[in-house]
Amino acid sequence: MAKISLKGNPVETNGELPPIGTKAPDFKLIDKDLTERTLADFQGKQKILSIVPSLDTAVCSLSAKKFNEAIAKQNNALLLVISADTPFAQKRVCGAEGLNNIVTLSMMQDREFAKSYGVLITTGALKGLAARAVFVLDENNRILYSELVPEITEEPDYKKAVSFLN
Repeated sequence: MAKISLKGNPVETNGELPPIGTKAPDFKLIDKDLTERTLADFQGKQKILSIVPSLDTAVCSLSAKKFNEAIAKQNNALLLVISADTPFAQKRVCGAEGLNNIVTLSMMQDREFAKSYGVLITTGALKGLAARAVFVLDENNRILYSELVPEITEEPDYKKAVSFLN
């Protein structure tokens, strides 16, 4: 299990991130239209998976904005923002913030996604949510880059993540 922190307080996740070069674990998540989506739905495109505890918080929203701007410049890439928020809350935040270049996906029905990616928070105040993490996947869903942000209240390394896109 990985150790991260929330405002300096130790927090644990359920495991480790999948290794670079391996195929990303499949998932079943819910989109803004309450449709179940899987990783196969996004086959053939490069993807940034921005995993956040809640899109409806300042750092998570800022992260979505920065990745939203970066992904707009990419021709063959998608930004998937994944959180435990309901699709209704995700849609509201995206509308209010003008986030037009992202696909939001919700873990509201179960936490299997967070478990299989090793980001399920198992201790502390955010237990049951996902830790802040970023994955970059190629067109065939192989992991090119991953980052587990060590302090939940801090931002990921946007520049490094985006550098893995063609």
